[in-house]
Amino acid sequence: MTAPLVCVLATHHPAGSPRARLVRDLVDRLAHHRVTAVVEDPDQHAHDLSAPTPLADLYVLKSGTPTALSLAGALDAVGARIVNPYPVAAACRDKIVQTRALAAAGVPVPQSWLVTDPIQVAPHLVDGPLIVKDPRGSRGRGLHVLHERAGLADLDQEPWLVMRYHPPEGPDLKLYRIGEEIFCVERPFPARTLREKRGRLLPVTAELEAIVRRCGDAFGIDVYGVDVVRHQGRLWVVDMSAFPGFKGVPEAGRRIADVVVDRLRDDAPQASHARVTAVTP
Repeated sequence: MTAPLVCVLATHHPAGSPRARLVRDLVDRLAHHRVTAVVEDPDQHAHDLSAPTPLADLYVLKSGTPTALSLAGALDAVGARIVNPYPVAAACRDKIVQTRALAAAGVPVPQSWLVTDPIQVAPHLVDGPLIVKDPRGSRGRGLHVLHERAGLADLDQEPWLVMRYHPPEGPDLKLYRIGEEIFCVERPFPARTLREKRGRLLPVTAELEAIVRRCGDAFGIDVYGVDVVRHQGRLWVVDMSAFPGFKGVPEAGRRIADVVVDRLRDDAPQASHARVTAVTP
């Protein structure tokens, strides 16, 4: 019997880099399960788009680059099985689509607006500060916390996600789910050193667990990350990632590999795992 083939779509990092460890551990664990795994950087290879069927039994979409997302969409079009499914990855990559889906699922997200000209939300400054986000930004890029109208006028006219800004009380909480396990990592923002990025593992309260599970239910996935802030005794979800780095999660690569093996054994169509079917390209 031929061993299943899994293709991990991941950005290349030097072998000794902490970012490379997650993928290395994932591949090693898959080998333990007698699954053949190959790692491919979508930005460093030519891809034959004329292939009528997927070349791998399952793909793991770790990279978040535009090329990786486009490749995942092309693979999805010919029936590839992907963790996480392309529609979900695309929805989470667009903070506007993501925010609307989470709000509709009853997740506690701040009041939010989609604007082209940020000056359109100037009247809402009377109720407190706003944070303006690049819908495609990541790792803190494209964030603007504004307290007065003048700051809004300085921004370019292009699509923005504007949220009510709830100043965090203490470090951010990075919540991660892998299968049925949930982890909470406390981390300063912005995290500058490797030690800060790994953060501190905390117990997961019942309230946090309920919020995290509701986020996953909104998209039908069980491998993802959620950013939560605390403000005046309330918890707010301010971002979600379909495949984060899982820094601070013990043996994350092994745990993800176990989920991948379960997907290989699952005969149900992929659509049953993906609840978002139409997204902005």
